[in-house]
Formats: sequence, C-alpha cells, structure tokens
Amino acid sequence: MSIDLAQNAKAWPFEQARLLKKRLDKLGRKSGPVVFETGYGPSGLPHMGTFGEVVRTSMVRRAFEELTGGAYETQLICVSDDMDGMRKVPDNLPQQEMLSGYLQQPLTKVPDPYGTHDSFGAHMNARLQAFLDSFGFSYDFKSATELYSSGAFDAMLLKAAEKYDDIMKVMLPTLGEERQATYSPFLPIHPKTGHVLYVPMKQVDAVAGTVTFDDETGETFTVPVTGGHVKLQWKPDFGMRWAALGVDFEMFGKDHQANAPVYSRICRILGWEPPTQFVYELFLDEKGEKISKSKGNGLSVEEWLTYAPQESLSYYNFVKPRQAKKLYFDVIPKAVDEYLQHLGAYGGQEPKQQLENPSWHIHAGQPPAGGSPISFALMLNLASAASAHNTDVMWGFIGRYVEGASPQTHPVLDQLAGFAVQYFKDFVEPTKSFRAPSDQERAAMEDLVARLKALDPNERDAEVIQTEVFSAGKSQEFDNLRDWFKALYEVLLGQSQGPRFGSFAAIYGVPETIALVEKGLSGDLLP
Repeated sequence: MSIDLAQNAKAWPFEQARLLKKRLDKLGRKSGPVVFETGYGPSGLPHMGTFGEVVRTSMVRRAFEELTGGAYETQLICVSDDMDGMRKVPDNLPQQEMLSGYLQQPLTKVPDPYGTHDSFGAHMNARLQAFLDSFGFSYDFKSATELYSSGAFDAMLLKAAEKYDDIMKVMLPTLGEERQATYSPFLPIHPKTGHVLYVPMKQVDAVAGTVTFDDETGETFTVPVTGGHVKLQWKPDFGMRWAALGVDFEMFGKDHQANAPVYSRICRILGWEPPTQFVYELFLDEKGEKISKSKGNGLSVEEWLTYAPQESLSYYNFVKPRQAKKLYFDVIPKAVDEYLQHLGAYGGQEPKQQLENPSWHIHAGQPPAGGSPISFALMLNLASAASAHNTDVMWGFIGRYVEGASPQTHPVLDQLAGFAVQYFKDFVEPTKSFRAPSDQERAAMEDLVARLKALDPNERDAEVIQTEVFSAGKSQEFDNLRDWFKALYEVLLGQSQGPRFGSFAAIYGVPETIALVEKGLSGDLLP
C-alpha cells in the first residue's frame, strides 16, 4: 500500500492516524516512540468494552504505521489501575464475605477469590493479558501498582506536589460544595491499615515531596508522594499518566467525554501536550442498559468466543465505533457473516478499496485469503434442520455441497460448523416452536414437494431451487411472499427467520429437503 492512499483513506482508524500525525508535526516530533495507551479497571470481571479499546487502538496504531511508512517506532501500552481501592465487592465474584473484609485496600492487596494468583488485581490482570495474547496483540502491560511503587511516576508526582494549587484550581470547580471541602488529588495509602484514603491534606510540602493528613481517628501522618505511598485521584491520575508515560494517543468511552478537558489541563500543568483523543460509544445489553463490570450484564468475551471466531469480535468493534451497539447473543451470527463477506471480497478489490475494508484493519494489513462458501446463518439453519449435536452430522451435508471439502482442507468451514452446533444447542434448540401449516400453506408446500421431486436429486444450484420455492408460493397467491417464507421456517425449522430457502436446500440436499417438508405436512415435527 502507498502512503498516498493512506492519506485519503476514509476508514475511521486512518482519520485518527492523520490527526495523530498532525499533532506530532505541530510538536516537531520526527521520531518515536509514538505511544498508544489503553487503560483497564480490574475491579470486576473483564468485559467487551475493555477489550474493545485494545482492539480499536491497535487498528489506529496499524493505520498510523501505514500512513507514515514505518517512519516512527510505535508502542502500545496497557495500564491496569490495580492500585485503586476496592470500593465495593462486585456482585458476580465468589467469596463475597471474605472480600468484604478488604474494602478500601488496593486491588493488588486484596486476596484472589479464585485462588490462582497472589491478589485479586493480579488475577484480573492475568485475565486481560490472556485475552490480549489470544488475539496476538503487540503490547506492553503495565501495572499501576508497579508504576507507583517502582518510582516510574515519582518525577510527575513531585511535580504534582509542586503544582498542587494549579491542579486544585482545575479540580475544585468540577466538584460539589461538600466535596470541595475535603478534596485532594493525592490519595495516601495509610501506613498502618493499608487503606486508600480519601482525606483532605493538612499540608503539601513540595520541597520535601511529602503530604500530611489526619486519618479517621484523628492521628496525623506524613508520607512521601513517591515510592507508592500515595496515588492520585482518577481524574488527575489520567492526566499525570499521559505526562509520565509520554502518551500520544488514547481512546475512551463516552462516559469519560465530559472529563477529557480536565485530563488535558492537568497533563499540560505537568508539562506534556495531551494526546490525540478518540471517544467511542458504549456497548449496551439487550435491554439497552450500559454494560457494567460489577453487574456482569451483556456478553462476556468468553461467551462470544464460544459461538464465533475471534475475528468476528474484532469486526464488531470496528464497525461504527461512535454508535451505541447492543451486545447480546443475537448479534453474533450477523457479525460473523459480515466479517466473512468482507474477507471474501478483499482479494478482488483495488488497493484503495482494501484500505476501507474491515478485514485490512482486523488483520493488521495482511488479511488471509478467505471468506466462506457457506454463510454462518446457513450453517445455523443446517444445524437446526439436522438437529446436529456434532460436526460430523454437519460435514455429511457440507462435504456434498463443497466438492472435495473436508475438515482438513477447509478448517474455516470446520470451525464455523463447530460454532453453529454450539449455538444451535444453546440458543436455537431450546426455543424451537413448530406449528402446523394453514390450508394455503399446506397447498403451497405440497406444490413445492412436487417441484423438488421434478429436479435432479443432486441439484446444488441455489438459484434453481429458489425459483421453484418462489413458484410454489406464487401458485397459492400469497398476498406477501414473505409470509410464505416465514411459514416455511416456522413449520419446518420451528423459527420465524432464516436465510434464502434455496441456499439452505442446496446445502441440505434436495431429497433431504423433500423429506423435511413431508414431515412438516404430516405433523411429525410437532411436539
């Protein structure tokens, strides 16, 4: 691909890459590293929005590298806010009573309720990294606890002490009157209890680099701002982190949008030009409510990957990131098929079109030769019609439809077959609801059987079969042929929707389709 093509590409990662390049040009930056950052709050089980940041940020990073011809070294860092105090115990965690004894402790000091890591924070960090590794992301993981304790933030924390009054001038107008009276950007770690304290500062000594405060008992303590003895409130922390790590690009959810100017002002106070920022819309659950780590509502990453390939998850994150999207099981089949369609089209496109193709961004500029001769929607209907509980049943049909195909020669098809079987067992089979045909529908189905019997039993042309299906519906003068197709799926598959019936019958087989229609007519499919 050429830099000129990237300069004019309309896909949103290239738009963001151009804004980032403009920022670097303004600052006179001719070399790297150019730092992309994502943040992770490990207070609850990881959810889709968290991972979406890494997926999307990686897409912008790759677009930037294409745009600049590799002139800049780039780095993606993923920072876990694991030094935050545990304010409440998330509802979806085990050992609730045990965890309740560690409220206000940094997450890296809270025991792991799963018993697999040294702390709850470490467990959640491992969950995130395992997912990122499964995608093959190139990233550097950073723990806030380690950054604060190791001294990586010390210089900026000392500067924050020096600029304490300036930071307070930014923060106080954003707070209510009661909160203003007790607010401090510094959160000291209690020397005795280890709690993260939300207390006002009695003194901030910029020369000594210390803060002095009273705890809830009235005892006075003085601690250094360095070495992990304090952390910053989350808004100042955001801006400080940008400055300390030299961040050039960060995206965040719409819930951060109102606070973004605060992050930027604090970043400038500490001496760094704020990064290029991109705001994305939040994922919603089936009810249209915001997905929450603590509630555990919406789809988890693990649930998506049970029923669909990883690339489809990347695709769902790529599409219209500024538009709120619901995230529940019904969106999976459509996302899989749209991804496969884009992948299948990529090889035949001009370079300019390829840069707009989601596949280019999902596969970091190197999509494999792909696509699928059978859509996932058809796979699902095949599994439904065959009541398939394993892929062997599926391959009995696939192998006849795709000449010479086997699980070994067509691993993508085999993968889709496995996902279709799992999706069928968990979502389709429990909700199947068959009905008997009406008189009009019965007459049309009898006509369809006659038409199918007149075809070559080995007919695999979906268009030929679809023509006969249309003709059977027209013969009974349905007011709307959609009602005819809906009837086919309700009577034969126990569901009200499906892909083109001709395509389904071509894969399922003409004799098998005839047998299925006859079962629907005889009532054998009814409970």
